[in-house]
Amino acid sequence: MSRARVARRIATAAAFGGGGVSLLGGAAVGLLLTEARYARRQVRDGSSDTEPPVADGVYGTAFAAAAGIPWRLAILGDSTAAGLGVEHARQTPGALLASGLAAVSERPVELHSVALSGARSLDLERQVSLLLTEPGRAPVPDVCVIMIGANDITGRVSPAESVRHLSDAVSRLRTAGCQVVVGTCPDLGSVEPVGQPLRWVARRLCRQLAAAQTIAVVELGGRTVSLGTLLGPEFAAHPRELFGPDRYHPSAAGYATAAMAVLPTLCAALGVWPEERRPGMPRGERLLPVDRAAARAVLEGGTEVSSAERGTRRAPWALLKRRRRRPLPTEATEPVGHQDEEGAPASDRSRGRAGWSSEPVT
Repeated sequence: MSRARVARRIATAAAFGGGGVSLLGGAAVGLLLTEARYARRQVRDGSSDTEPPVADGVYGTAFAAAAGIPWRLAILGDSTAAGLGVEHARQTPGALLASGLAAVSERPVELHSVALSGARSLDLERQVSLLLTEPGRAPVPDVCVIMIGANDITGRVSPAESVRHLSDAVSRLRTAGCQVVVGTCPDLGSVEPVGQPLRWVARRLCRQLAAAQTIAVVELGGRTVSLGTLLGPEFAAHPRELFGPDRYHPSAAGYATAAMAVLPTLCAALGVWPEERRPGMPRGERLLPVDRAAARAVLEGGTEVSSAERGTRRAPWALLKRRRRRPLPTEATEPVGHQDEEGAPASDRSRGRAGWSSEPVT
């Protein structure tokens, strides 16, 4: 069965409450469980009990006088979305994306993260409720970035159930007026302690889930960015640089790699990314049925998939796009009051590549 058909079956099962597709027969379960227990033990030995840094605040304050009201950016998902494994708020995906969005749009960005370490897709219901219904919460976010899926794979959650929870979250956010960008399931086959044959199985399961996530999100009007094959080869080639101490979560460089891939799509969702103006279909873009687009995206890391009009009928078609990446800020700082390693307030050196302030104000 083709990858596109498998992804469509999972997405359909998610919509109608089915069980999805099972990859493995019973004969392989024992060996894989042994491999999984070993990998978990190896990861646990290098892990810590620290929480991700809190990066909430306002970024790009240098633009406040000219631009006025900040963009409202929310981060949802698991430990990867929260930035577990780095020491400083400026190294988290939320801070990197907020700083980058502020630089591109020349407008401040208010960041709020409800991501939770260890979260599965089931937890998205709670996270969305925190953003939309919690008393005293700021206005609805302009754009939400979701990174979820790895814990569903390791927790043996059926792909259909995982996609169903993601679909419900995206639907609620879109109904509330939010733009939604989903970084699809990462490639757990690149995790160093994972050996064969578990590595092959993990990669296959992650790609199936990522493709099904793409179908569901795009058909709800959101956008996705494939992270698996983007990070997989780079992480496999440079595990010491791109993985953190636990050899499972990304390092600061790993998070920067992921954020650089998501930033163009985040900016495009708000209409602030500079688009190429060429007649016909621009280079690097393809129009495909959404299931085929989803299957292709998981093989082409950093690919954006969004809904598309074809003729006069809105149909399950999607646009694949490889956006030109821009450098992330050279330095995003900690919240005001934090002192860096040299003892000076971080706000004293909060200037990025383009001279804009990346200082979060809490």
